[in-house]
Amino acid sequence: MYKTTRSYLVLLICAGLSACATTSQTSNTTSGVQTKPLPQPIQAQAAVSQGDDIIRLEQIMADPDWMGRFPENPYWGLDSQSVRYERKREGSPVNDLWQASVRQQGNGSIVPLGERHLTDNGNRIVNQDATKAAWVFEGNLFVKDLKTAQVTQLTRSSDGVQRPMFLLDGRIAYQSGDSILAIDVQSGLTRQLVSWKFADKPKAVQEPKDYLAKKQLKLIQYVNKERAERQARFDHQQELQAENASLTPQPFYLATQFKTAEASLSPDGKRLVLAIEKDEPSRDDNDIMPNYIGEDGRIKSEAVRRKVADAKPRNQELWLLDLQSGSQMQLSYQELPGYNEDVLADVKSENARANGEKYQPNRLPRDIGLITDWYWSESAIKWHANGQQVAVMLKAWDNKDRWIATVDLAKGKLVTQHRLHDKAWVNYRFNSFGWLNHSETLYFLSEQSGYAQLYRQELGGKELALTFGDYEVDKLTLTRDDKFIYFRANIKHPGIYEIYRVNLQSGDIEALTDLGGDNEYVLSPDEQSLLLTHSQVTRPPELYVQAAQVGAKPMQLTNTVSEAFKAMPWVAPKVVPVPSSHGSQPVYAKVYLPADYQQGQKRKAVIFNHGAGYLQNSHLGWSGYFREFMFHSMLVQQGYVVMDMDYRASAGYGRDWRTAIYRQMGTPEIQDLQDGVNWLGANANVDTQRICTYGGSYGGFMTFMALFTSPELFQCGAALRPVTDWAYYNTPYTANILNTPQVDDIAYQRSSPIYYAEGLNKPLLINAPMVDNNVFFVDVVRLVQRLIELEKTDFETAIYPVESHGFRQPSSWLDEYRRIYKLFEENLN
Repeated sequence: MYKTTRSYLVLLICAGLSACATTSQTSNTTSGVQTKPLPQPIQAQAAVSQGDDIIRLEQIMADPDWMGRFPENPYWGLDSQSVRYERKREGSPVNDLWQASVRQQGNGSIVPLGERHLTDNGNRIVNQDATKAAWVFEGNLFVKDLKTAQVTQLTRSSDGVQRPMFLLDGRIAYQSGDSILAIDVQSGLTRQLVSWKFADKPKAVQEPKDYLAKKQLKLIQYVNKERAERQARFDHQQELQAENASLTPQPFYLATQFKTAEASLSPDGKRLVLAIEKDEPSRDDNDIMPNYIGEDGRIKSEAVRRKVADAKPRNQELWLLDLQSGSQMQLSYQELPGYNEDVLADVKSENARANGEKYQPNRLPRDIGLITDWYWSESAIKWHANGQQVAVMLKAWDNKDRWIATVDLAKGKLVTQHRLHDKAWVNYRFNSFGWLNHSETLYFLSEQSGYAQLYRQELGGKELALTFGDYEVDKLTLTRDDKFIYFRANIKHPGIYEIYRVNLQSGDIEALTDLGGDNEYVLSPDEQSLLLTHSQVTRPPELYVQAAQVGAKPMQLTNTVSEAFKAMPWVAPKVVPVPSSHGSQPVYAKVYLPADYQQGQKRKAVIFNHGAGYLQNSHLGWSGYFREFMFHSMLVQQGYVVMDMDYRASAGYGRDWRTAIYRQMGTPEIQDLQDGVNWLGANANVDTQRICTYGGSYGGFMTFMALFTSPELFQCGAALRPVTDWAYYNTPYTANILNTPQVDDIAYQRSSPIYYAEGLNKPLLINAPMVDNNVFFVDVVRLVQRLIELEKTDFETAIYPVESHGFRQPSSWLDEYRRIYKLFEENLN
């Protein structure tokens, strides 16, 4: 049940009206039409303008320092009374570290560079009895006694310290290259616990390899004597190693031509779980990009990543190393359900038929390895605090399965605890997992219900849902006593993120914040307070502190937004649920409206398409698209209506919304844009024959697909840093959605704008950065050549020689948006 205030309960009931009908885990797209009442639009909090200035491109595309320099990467001090955060230095690319007290409002002060090593960071670790903390500063290890406040530097080396951890005996272990060392905090003695090498195990002598070698040993006594002496010295060294504890232990030897993917030591220091993979290049020699504007006046060839068209399967091996016995066992994936399932048989059969062939299904083992979540930097290997249990999260290279497995340490076997299968693809978010502190119980996130929810599971048992509903749960924090797990979720409304906690004993879910907008949190070390990063659509993020209690009032700590920004007449959009003609769930969209939009003749409009595909922008918090927000406010000042849709594939709306584009990128999204156009005509006094569209990256791709496949939908479009052929994009993102070109050519042809270029009949602006290592400039080059060969005339291309995917120069931003604005003005007036 929910313990809530009356106002929050009202909001919860309203949110229930917008809950979409859940679909099966394996459904690829939503279907049907609207069958229930739509939720009411929500008005974003209005900006408190202190002036009536006209919004101009020259200002909003200037260096963003004029807006203020907002807090980044905040964390608590160990005393739970101070907070630290990064803040950009004015007029500089450098970030300073700031410290402020929670007892008084204010930005605090900059931590002097000479004291930075004394200042623990957000990645610090604390021992089990909370008497010591340790952290890494500039590659070296520091420890702090929390009783005396004494800070001691433990290493000073160029080798670097990775993944420090407190062992149960109080030592601090850390990885350095292909070895793990432990340092005694009291004595300072550093001891190598384990090392591993990708080489053949050394031998004193080798067996004769051919005829001549055999005869040499038979005929020459000197050779035999040398061999015997080498063997004797080798045997003596082995005996010394076995009987003298002061020596560094012998390394473990693993197959040559492999490399370390990840290593994780048990808290008792007795075992190591090691993930290894083939030591192969991640790119080819021809994966290059020319940089025309170099310091030396010459063209520089920049190395870039491999294209998905050249993708090669990656497999990892898991090994369990026993540091006491010296034994090593490979953990076979054969224990995982579906480890050799031909999950792409239907896709392969469809592609074979298209080529006049017949596909024969196979049951070969799949390529499997540790999962990588793009939204956390945690290890996918999690030891229980007692050191007696370890869990690993694995993912198939084909992106259809995620497994959580524990390791039978005695038998050296994986034991499957949970399998998440998805016919589309397993999300690269919502993969947080871990152990409760005081019982061998797992907790984890899973989309198995259709939304990312929190579960707990006893080993060998069935998972138990701790949260449930049509909302997304993320950012988990377990308390030391196992009483609560804190989390961030959009329970109230898809575009409002508040902080909650679930009681692991009672199952009660409590709302801790009621700020609206967007909220991130960090729980204090004493678990009594929350450090909040709060923002609104019209107000950039600031830091707040609040007691970790229901009904507690937050106090604003920082004030970093400039007066110049506050003085501008920004337009607060409404977030409206646009009825979908292709599903029961509405398409949420920001709509920017002039105050008098219902008066006079019908309005002109622009629809903005956000990038990344899987990203949410129609929320009630500050957006990374802050220049676009200001640009939209400028357009509204001039009588435009602007819409910004969270089309299908966007984040925040559940698994089915995310995977609607599987094998058909650019189809559901353009259907949603059509619904947006219809809504504008019916509800915002817009002339549907006077609408243009624009967007960057994935939004540029959508602009192409809209103009090429639905040419009557918009009167013009601007595609910025756009994808034109998905075969040229990267593997981790693209292979999720379209598989790989070698497997699923149909999906790539169906989803790539270059195959539909003949449909262009409206003005098109293409803006392309030339040193873009994300969406390569070649994407635009190939499409432009295609348009030339099709004898299309109504397009133009602007190139940006020094810019990468995210522009940095204000002059580039200004030039780009002048061109976009000119396109709209010429085609909508």
